[in-house]
Amino acid sequence: VGGAPPLPPPPLSAARASFPVPDGGLTHLAVHRETGEVFAGAVNRVYKLAANLSQLVVHGTGPVPDNARCYPPPAVRPCQHPLAPADNVNKLLLLDYAGGRLLACGSVWQGVCRLLGLADLAKLGEPHQRKEHYLSGGRAADAMAGVLLEQPGQPSRLFLGTAVEGRSEYFPTLSSRRLAPDPASPDMFSLVYQDEFVSSQVKVPSDTLALHPAFDIYYVSAFVSGAFVYFLTLQLDTQQARFFSSRIVRLCARDAEFYSYVEFPLGCAHAGVEYRLVQAARLAKAGPRLARALGLADGQDVLYAAFAQGQKNRAAPPHQSLLCLFTLEEVNRHIQERIQSCYRGEGHLSLPWLLNKEL
Repeated sequence: VGGAPPLPPPPLSAARASFPVPDGGLTHLAVHRETGEVFAGAVNRVYKLAANLSQLVVHGTGPVPDNARCYPPPAVRPCQHPLAPADNVNKLLLLDYAGGRLLACGSVWQGVCRLLGLADLAKLGEPHQRKEHYLSGGRAADAMAGVLLEQPGQPSRLFLGTAVEGRSEYFPTLSSRRLAPDPASPDMFSLVYQDEFVSSQVKVPSDTLALHPAFDIYYVSAFVSGAFVYFLTLQLDTQQARFFSSRIVRLCARDAEFYSYVEFPLGCAHAGVEYRLVQAARLAKAGPRLARALGLADGQDVLYAAFAQGQKNRAAPPHQSLLCLFTLEEVNRHIQERIQSCYRGEGHLSLPWLLNKEL
């Protein structure tokens, strides 16, 4: 006797939760992996929402008196430039599970961060007395991306990428920093490694900025997979000065001196049209159906990335966009091929913005 025909899939629920945001849109979201609670960064506020998006707590972060030219910020030393109320745009929002806290970094005071309690968003600290506490002078919400590397039995480490807006003497474009258990510790946000010659950071050379004053690296997304930390970036092509290129940056998570830094171009094409401006990205595990379709193992890491059309207009990209999927296995294979060709003397790592300088 033949089996019964398979049942059709259940219809999708039409019920949708929503959260109206006053005074502008959200900039970042973080979802607690155990409770499902949602933490949302916005302009002058950080919200904690229940899993159904009902508001639980709100924490105010601004406006605050500031001037983008004040370094260090006016809370540390009187500034010769006039101060005015400045909106604090959330630029980074990360859950520090090891520390039981939320890391919320904003656009004021040269990118200082607040550490907030997960239960009630109470301010646990706001380190701003040392140069290591100033993470980014960029004011845009997309000026920064970061990810926390969890270490069993130890505090998490912060991998951070940020636009420098021409001030490479103040801000590294990429760095790895300590997250001390005590926000008042002098180790908070200090570089993981630093000696006279090398450190856990990459700086845009001043010579690059002299040749290409508009050059910067904009960090769109960051994630950890296996033994590597990855960033998706947009940067001005120094060889074609009016074009942007999207790149995936990779370095070994345990490489405190950043010798493993490498980047590789990333983009999509459809119907003869190129999409080269990465807008957003998300790492996920391949489910059974997708894994079968792509010939992958269940649970393999895949990267979903949205690209806008063209290569020219980063600040106001075209509305035409494309959602693309990459397997990290394929990305790593291409990166490894580039590294091996460099070692054989047949190619190069294609880092023209470094001007052959060491990291």
